[in-house]
Amino acid sequence: MKIIFKIVISVLVIFLFVFLNLGPISSKVKNFFYLVSEPAQKWFWEKGNRLSNFFETISEIKSLKKKSDDLKLKIETLESENLVLIELKKENEILRKALEIGLKKDFKLIFAQVIGKDVSQDSILIDQGLKDGVRVGLPVITQQKTLVGKISQVYENFSKVQLLSNKESSFDAKISDTEIYGVVKGKGNFKLYFDLIPKEEELKKGDLLVTSALGGVFPPGLLIGEVKEIEKSDVELFQKAEIKPVFDIKELKFLFVITEW
Repeated sequence: MKIIFKIVISVLVIFLFVFLNLGPISSKVKNFFYLVSEPAQKWFWEKGNRLSNFFETISEIKSLKKKSDDLKLKIETLESENLVLIELKKENEILRKALEIGLKKDFKLIFAQVIGKDVSQDSILIDQGLKDGVRVGLPVITQQKTLVGKISQVYENFSKVQLLSNKESSFDAKISDTEIYGVVKGKGNFKLYFDLIPKEEELKKGDLLVTSALGGVFPPGLLIGEVKEIEKSDVELFQKAEIKPVFDIKELKFLFVITEW
């Protein structure tokens, strides 16, 4: 009832204001009415100001929220652009190092980024494929001219790299600066061996192993790893050695695919 009463009074006051302003009422009557209705006018004025301020505050909040959203979007865009620039800087640094050691002079290369690793299969996935000129069997190296493996499968936009330690991997190699030849065989789980080495040849821990020209699978002189342990028997015709790869699978990010050598 109180609410209805206030509404009725408000309507009557408004009606009287309109009537006084539009009708031919004397100034004395108007003055009397304004005097009597002064408390009601003050109430309407205060409520009107509060309501106006309320809507202005809502409008300001909406405006601030929009500005905040715009700033967040700009910050996210700048962060994204900054990450791209960081990646480009890394790539340029790697390409610069490759030029310094003469990779571009020795080989025709395709620059690739590692995007996946399959530990169980001793393989990795790179972001270059058929459309980029990658073919099955091509060697894959690091910017330090270290052999990582070869292309085993090619898709339109991606390729799979079979690591040296893959059980299907086998190729000719030699001890650097010697005529000691043998065959590198992958054993899985990132392990590989230098096998079929004549027993009379002298191997030492720390000897560096490189690819040889025999077989033509890889370009000669690519670094493979170093001799870790030597296995030799009096009853065997050959000796073999466990090889520690030079590269760390966890650190592989950027690689080169050799297309011509």
